[in-house]
Amino acid sequence: MSTHPLPTALVGRYTAGMPQLSSGGLSENWLLKECGHRHWLAIAQRQGQPVPEFRDAQGRKVYAAFSLVRIRQAQLERVEEHDAFSIATRCHPAGRTQYYSQHTVQLQGQLVARVEMLSVFVLRVQAGNNRSIVRAVMAMPQATAAPSDLASAAEAFVQRGRARRAAVGAGQAEAHASVFTPCPHNDFNGADLLYFSSFQSVVDRAEWAWMRSADAASRPAALREREMVFYGNLDLGDAVHTGLHGALLDHHSVLRRGSDGQRIGEVFTRKQAPQPRTLALAA
Repeated sequence: MSTHPLPTALVGRYTAGMPQLSSGGLSENWLLKECGHRHWLAIAQRQGQPVPEFRDAQGRKVYAAFSLVRIRQAQLERVEEHDAFSIATRCHPAGRTQYYSQHTVQLQGQLVARVEMLSVFVLRVQAGNNRSIVRAVMAMPQATAAPSDLASAAEAFVQRGRARRAAVGAGQAEAHASVFTPCPHNDFNGADLLYFSSFQSVVDRAEWAWMRSADAASRPAALREREMVFYGNLDLGDAVHTGLHGALLDHHSVLRRGSDGQRIGEVFTRKQAPQPRTLALAA
């Protein structure tokens, strides 16, 4: 299949409304979904397709599943209602089955967050069984030119993912545990897979419960960095067991399937304590 180089950056422009916002500014969950959507569209455009309809070397339908996602330099709390902001996206193949993308979020020319994503093409060996997902064998894309910084960033991100997977699991004692059963109407995507952004949602729910149990949940903390490593998925009706390790605002989360205890993801989170509200006093 032929491929076509993208422009240096694809820029999307937005106005912050209720769908894009949370109580702490720009919604991290919305941002992940939007960047994921832009990632799929960028892959399709590179492959000369009008929509992201991917097939393996044997013509079987495959999906582009994320293996590593990172948000850094986040200042999402700066975005308020009616603010105009932009997301600039660049994408580059990182081998036969992987694609890398960068997303730069800006508000009035100022950085709000950087998002990096790495996806791999996968398929189900058994229909309807999300435990049977394996990497797909794809036709090698034609080589395309890319800015040297983008190609270097893609290679570095691939290596980062390998290092994360090679590391031994949590080295600290579990500080908080929770169980959550994902809902098909909110947590699964159109491919009947637990959506990658739901991993973030599960961890935030566990963190909020932990903060409440520690009597430290007056206001949400501000995200500074989040990194999500994906190992597997689960079927409808299964539960996610989340173990949080570390401290309230700097923790490592291990997500496991309730049915067999298999690790399906790890999430590394760093946040900043909320600043106290200032009240205007009447004269």
